[in-house]
Amino acid sequence: MDDMKVNQNPKLGSLDRPNSYIGRSLPRENAKKHLEGGGQFVDDLVLPRMLHVAFLRSPFAHADIKSINVDEAKKSSGVFDIYTAKEIDEFCKPWVGTLGHLGEMRSPEQTPLAKKVARWQGEPIAVVIANNRAQAEDALELIEVDWEEKDAQVDMETALDENAVIIHPELGNNLFWTRTVNQGDVVKAFEESHEVVETTLDFARHTGVTLESRGIVADWNKAETKMTIYHNGQAPHMMQHIIAKHLDVNEGLVRIVSRDVGGSFGIKVHVYPDEMAVAAISKKLGRPIKFIADRLESFTTDIHARCHKISGKLGVDKQGKILAMEINDLSGIGPFSMYPRTSAIETNQVLNLSGAPYIIPNYKAVGTVVFQNKTPMCQYRAVGHPIAVAITEALIDKAATKIGLSLDKIRKINFIPDNAYPNKCPSGVPLEDLSHQASMDKLLGMMNIDEIEKQKEDDLANGVLTGYGVIAMCEVTNPSPLFYGVGGAHISSQDGASIRLEGSGAIHLSSSITEQGQGTEAIMKQIAADQLGVSMDTVRVTLGDTDATPYGGGTWASRGAGIGGEAVLKAARTLKNNILDIAAAIMQTNKDTLDIESNVVIRKNGEEGISLQKLAETVYYRGHEIPKGTNPELLATASFLIEGIPFVFTNSAMGCHVSIDQDTGIVKINKFWAVEDCGTQINPKLVEEQIKGGVVQGIGGALFEECVYDDQGNMQNATMADYLVPMAYEMPDIIVDHVTTNSGRSIIGAKGAGEAGTGGAPAVIMNAINNALGKVGSEVTSQPITPEKILKSMNKI
Repeated sequence: MDDMKVNQNPKLGSLDRPNSYIGRSLPRENAKKHLEGGGQFVDDLVLPRMLHVAFLRSPFAHADIKSINVDEAKKSSGVFDIYTAKEIDEFCKPWVGTLGHLGEMRSPEQTPLAKKVARWQGEPIAVVIANNRAQAEDALELIEVDWEEKDAQVDMETALDENAVIIHPELGNNLFWTRTVNQGDVVKAFEESHEVVETTLDFARHTGVTLESRGIVADWNKAETKMTIYHNGQAPHMMQHIIAKHLDVNEGLVRIVSRDVGGSFGIKVHVYPDEMAVAAISKKLGRPIKFIADRLESFTTDIHARCHKISGKLGVDKQGKILAMEINDLSGIGPFSMYPRTSAIETNQVLNLSGAPYIIPNYKAVGTVVFQNKTPMCQYRAVGHPIAVAITEALIDKAATKIGLSLDKIRKINFIPDNAYPNKCPSGVPLEDLSHQASMDKLLGMMNIDEIEKQKEDDLANGVLTGYGVIAMCEVTNPSPLFYGVGGAHISSQDGASIRLEGSGAIHLSSSITEQGQGTEAIMKQIAADQLGVSMDTVRVTLGDTDATPYGGGTWASRGAGIGGEAVLKAARTLKNNILDIAAAIMQTNKDTLDIESNVVIRKNGEEGISLQKLAETVYYRGHEIPKGTNPELLATASFLIEGIPFVFTNSAMGCHVSIDQDTGIVKINKFWAVEDCGTQINPKLVEEQIKGGVVQGIGGALFEECVYDDQGNMQNATMADYLVPMAYEMPDIIVDHVTTNSGRSIIGAKGAGEAGTGGAPAVIMNAINNALGKVGSEVTSQPITPEKILKSMNKI
């Protein structure tokens, strides 16, 4: 498969050319650089006169700050100065995390450092500036704070009770946001249903655990009144706007550089108070300032996600056709809504995407989001998908059992047919170009369920519990301006690409998409080389620098190939057309008789052509040889965005086979299958890596990961020794295959492929475990599914 041309999109032109790259599994050139330790991450950066910071953070989840005394700390060795909120607020305006298109949201202003009240354990309240990090940390120990600890509102389920601790008294209660979706008449439909099944699922908070922790170096140049930020984030142009707005700098004089980034998963696409403080300190002092979060800071300040309790109900007729679905989702987001995306989007995705693959004529969904004294929550890889998919697929499994249908059949009779698009989710969100029926058929062919069922009975006879699950899902990718822009957020949904022919004959491409380890650089090269007819080794790529790339959204929501790649394709086609115009003038022929192959403008009749190097040399150095009026332009820029719909959707079908040790409660995932329809695959190997990586992250959410808090809001496992993530030993065989339905919204036809595994794996793993536990009359409804929960469900402990 590595060298096979799997793409079948006719809009891309012939793939039989020897230099055709789209659809081929080619290695990433920058992988070698990283393996040899040649990457440059934020922490590698050392600038003249640079100072380092460390933050004093609240040890309490909720406390009044009576006073802060920094006198002794300022005398500590190497300390340059110490600031509290007053000094930072002079240089940084506050922000509010609300959007205008999702109904009323209520969140107070947030500042880089807490002023009078700390509202989560880890919130920054003071910052030490010193010659190095160690000296800054030593000084932290000498700062004296007069705290008055307050009761914390930790439990989201009691956050709206009359006796709840009100985190922001000016709001009157702890409600951040609520929304109701109502399509059809669920009450009547449930009354008419042959069977109605119900369940309630709990999802624990977890976080991204990126390989590289958050980091920033801010460098204010007084002479040029210019701010340069070296940042391991996902959206450089978004941060450019935010820094300019809140530090009162002309946006054209803010440069964000985000090059090598050691993973992000959505963690690094938000505004963090400590990072804003660093930028403000740099402007105040006129010196470079560096902050690199340590692991404790990462666990208590990186955004969390997935804190949900959701109840659901499903009604079916005698044949198993779904008549109605109703869900009620509760989520707790910490004390503030994150800026600028808001902390409503995860719940909003749950409401929009539950039941998405199926025909459900009557649908009601209620979402309630509350404040609590925990680390703020916001978007993290596969936003809301694990909850939406799990509640849907758990209910469908229950309905299948109740009426005696197989797990695959009940799904197949309720799918939106593959030939019935455009269509809509039960919530009313538009859907296009999906293949649930074909994907499930391919999955079933891979799994051999008859053999699994037989083995399941044999295993039970030997005292071993085994089970399997199958699920279907929709994945949000390639968002349009109807996602954030419509709500007033300065988050670009378009991306741009600029491509030029150098005097040497090489190609230089710059793109607004960033590289987070997913292979952006490789796919951009492949698209450019393919469309221009040049070899990939002549293409150089620049990413992640607002001074050197066109304006765009960056990397989030699986938009790199579908939006950024389309911009590259458009720019490359324009440049190729310009090159052929110039070549036709030089060669005194009609442009239609020419093409580009292997870095040479060829004559289609086989006569001698001209190399791109010679053509470029003629344009740049001997322009007098070119006929007048040719307008020899060897630079092209293009942009692209999705129009008319909120998202382009990818769909997936997944299967899982598990074994459960009845004595220990330990779950072993024997095999995992995934069928993905992400449209055109630019590099099939990178797609496979993305899906497998997502599945591993989904395994973490399903079985291991949880941010554990006590009843006072203290995080109990904020170290890598205590916070569990899946390791190599826990990895099953993951078998990946594809159905290809090209997106009609672009020439390239690519959808996203980065988040399905994370969104679907928790659902299919839970269903497989419950399929096994059903043989002993037990069930688990809480993730992560720990051995303790399994043993409790079996009444063993």
